[in-house]
Amino acid sequence: MREVRVGSVVMGPARPLVFIVGINVLEPEPDLGLQVAQAAADLRDDLGIPWIFKASWDKANRTSHRSYRGPGLREGLRQLLEIRRRFDVPVLTDVHEPWQAEPVAEVVDMLQVPAFLVRQTDLLAACSATGRPLHLKRMTSLDPSQLGFAVEKCRAFGAKQVVLCERGTSFGPGPLVVDPLGLVALQAHGVPVSLDVTHALQAPGGARSQTEGRGHLTEPLARAGVAQGLSAVFLEVHPEPTRARCDGPSATRLEALPVLVRRLQALDALVKGWGP
Repeated sequence: MREVRVGSVVMGPARPLVFIVGINVLEPEPDLGLQVAQAAADLRDDLGIPWIFKASWDKANRTSHRSYRGPGLREGLRQLLEIRRRFDVPVLTDVHEPWQAEPVAEVVDMLQVPAFLVRQTDLLAACSATGRPLHLKRMTSLDPSQLGFAVEKCRAFGAKQVVLCERGTSFGPGPLVVDPLGLVALQAHGVPVSLDVTHALQAPGGARSQTEGRGHLTEPLARAGVAQGLSAVFLEVHPEPTRARCDGPSATRLEALPVLVRRLQALDALVKGWGP
């Protein structure tokens, strides 16, 4: 299986678990992103965890047109660049249209293709052309075995480093479901695999114009994924999830992050055999 390098972080099934930690969307208060990044940086320095910061500058796929989307491209990239430099951390963010790939790639270390767009050939081609590592989310209705075609597309367009991301399956109305055997199927594509714990805990339509979630179940789901030998876990955190501008019900409370990271790090060491 190929390893993927994102800045100074190396991701692979034989490597220590990578933590993709940040906030769902950059909020109007820039200090929020800095607060979360500082907390994750402290854990990186204390525990030696490989860490990638994630935040969106635009949430294009919101239930309602009234929902907050983000600060936009210019201000969003400014904030991401500040975090990248201040904390010396690789940064991950998503793109939604082909024209966005090049300017975003000039600032961040890894491009994310959202789940609902992972079959869009032009978007995959534009992201691949940047030369940045790619984080491809599995569409909630797509069989894990089929995501290999997205990998093939990216490689055909020149991408050399691809990571696949599990984010749950939709069986109609109600909560998303994560199948542990689906994680095994994704790993069979020969690239590193991550689990987006936060978005897999969504319950689409549960709050009418907003997506409901089950953030209180973050740890059990994360443990189930880490037990499969994953390369990374994806955790969105917030100091006050009830006040988050997007997906607050699925987010992890920031103060709970240190204990969660320590437990997942210990489990990863046991599964992969790299601990003492």
